[in-house]
Amino acid sequence: MVVVDVGGGTGFTTLGIVQHVDAKNVTILDQSPHQLAKAKQKEPLKECNIIEGDAEDLPFPTDYADRYVSAGSIEYWPDPQRGIKEAYRVLKQGGKACLIGPVYPTFWLSRFFADVWMLFPKEEEYIEWFEKAGFKDVQLKRIGPKWYRGVRRHGLIMGCSVTGVKPAAGDSPLQLGPKAEDVSKPVNLFVFLLRFMLGATAAAYYVLVPIYMWLKDQFVPEGQPI
Repeated sequence: MVVVDVGGGTGFTTLGIVQHVDAKNVTILDQSPHQLAKAKQKEPLKECNIIEGDAEDLPFPTDYADRYVSAGSIEYWPDPQRGIKEAYRVLKQGGKACLIGPVYPTFWLSRFFADVWMLFPKEEEYIEWFEKAGFKDVQLKRIGPKWYRGVRRHGLIMGCSVTGVKPAAGDSPLQLGPKAEDVSKPVNLFVFLLRFMLGATAAAYYVLVPIYMWLKDQFVPEGQPI
């Protein structure tokens, strides 16, 4: 079985993959050479193919892989629909894609920090992207820590796992124009600093919220929402 781990970074997810698939048949792809350098240092991943690449422009031929996995990467993609279209293209007929990512929060303050930090798709968007790309049997499963009791009124980011099956060989039926992102455009220093400060604040917020929820779980009686 041939598996591609897209946005694999340090190989955190790949460590689980190679417990079930021969590491020689697994490729880790990421845009960050620094992250990939850490993956290369992990003994179980020594035989994996580790390459730099773009999730929205994968360097694999059409109908290449049996499984496509991407965990904790979609929130950094400029165009998620394009990335999921690529997932469809590189899979063989009958191949399955599994994408894991965060979910848009419900609490207003959490939504504000989510919007200034990175992409937090809605559950409906995940399903729509998969179906538009051509996937069939699309399924979404909510995932979260053991102490999470299923109530999102406080805005705790809960993740989801979305899977889909490629029904036919060839490229995705979805037609998209050229990539809109212009990486050659000069960066406005003021905007960069502002976004950096907002991003750092949001990151700190999303460290404190789970700690708060975990502490409540220790004191609120079992069976009551927190």
